Amino acid sequence: MGTPCDSRRSIDPGRRGLRALVTRPHAEAAELAAALAARGIAAIIEPLIEIHYRDQPAPDLAGVQAVLCTSANGVRALARLTDERAVPLFAIGEASAARARDAGFARVESAGGSLEDLAVLARERLRPEVGPLLQVAGSVVAGDLAGALRGDGFAVERAVLYEARPAAGISGETVRALAAGIVEFALFFSPRTALTFARLAARAGIAEAMGSVTAISISAAADAALAPLCFRERHIAGRPDQQHLLAALDRVLAERPRA
Repeated sequence: MGTPCDSRRSIDPGRRGLRALVTRPHAEAAELAAALAARGIAAIIEPLIEIHYRDQPAPDLAGVQAVLCTSANGVRALARLTDERAVPLFAIGEASAARARDAGFARVESAGGSLEDLAVLARERLRPEVGPLLQVAGSVVAGDLAGALRGDGFAVERAVLYEARPAAGISGETVRALAAGIVEFALFFSPRTALTFARLAARAGIAEAMGSVTAISISAAADAALAPLCFRERHIAGRPDQQHLLAALDRVLAERPRA
């Protein structure tokens, strides 16, 4: 459901080509930009999180029952450090699972897109007595997957293999595009990215420009982080993955008048 602001500025979507702000890291932005292009929307790529992989000894996978990955970045980080591909890998959602298959992991399971889904999948498919689990994580961890599974008797080790650093600012080109009102949509894939955008938009003096932008977020938590900004509308994906975020975008497009 949209969350309009009373002070929003109305725009005519038919007066120009549509543009969407893509806030994902570069590794994911290209695929999303292609999906937008198929809808006639030009992507303005502005990564608000930069991924820095750690060069360190590979985690010891001997005896590990399964690896748990909560993001595609975790899959990439693990694949960089080890040639081991036989260990079962449980991914938080289909995008991470697809990345694991592309990287050559032989046994990949996909959860429904949330930490809770991944915990449920692990409980259903794994047994505490069979061996420990390894959670591949970034330096900032959302939720407590390891703690939840430890409560069920699993031994869970956490390997921090990458760091997700927030951007220091929004580029001048993107600031000018937002200030000019030529950006129709802004897409957000994590609460941290949304929070970073809200902070940087205020710092850049373009908070009021959000009145011409429709925000579409991957989750309610990401949407909540945008509350300080008065967007034209705010929408939330039905499930926390790119497919459902694009489906939410499609619904918005279908409801808009065409020129």
